Amino acid sequence: MSKDPGPSTPIPDGKLAALAATGTLNRNPAAVVDPPFRGGGFFDPRDLLQLRYEMVRRHRVDAVPVAVTARLFGVSLPTAYQAHAAFEAAGLGGLLPKRRGPKHGHKLTPEILAHIEQRRHERPDWRAGDLLTELHSRFGLTIHRRSLERLLRGKKKRRSRERLALPAGCRRLRGAPQPGG
Repeated sequence: MSKDPGPSTPIPDGKLAALAATGTLNRNPAAVVDPPFRGGGFFDPRDLLQLRYEMVRRHRVDAVPVAVTARLFGVSLPTAYQAHAAFEAAGLGGLLPKRRGPKHGHKLTPEILAHIEQRRHERPDWRAGDLLTELHSRFGLTIHRRSLERLLRGKKKRRSRERLALPAGCRRLRGAPQPGG
């Protein structure tokens, strides 16, 4: 006789974790009413990439109207058209979700960057916290500490690369002889 763990024991789902990690987890799988996706098995309503591809394929190959595929796959009509355009432009890769939010340090304007460089030159002992306080009092600007640390770390790397006269994009191999050493 086997013991049933009961409904309170969660079953680990590796695919769910993988979908979440890659940003391809459909946040609303219940909205998908397409019969193959409701039947279980190969078609998974949680897999956003599979959903988008099948939606585009259903229209292009099976000649199902875009409005119908949008309803079946639980997306808005504009989203369905965007998926078609993305697939047309970039193939399967175009169906992958794009990164949300700001793509770069939009608060770090050339003026702010010049000020940071000047302050680092004048006060090399200052840490990120000191610079954050200075930026807030001088410009009324709130920047996340990690963003500033990333910026400062990147500038140090560029300077050391220039000092060692490495061509752009080249990295020195670990254990390789160093110049002057």
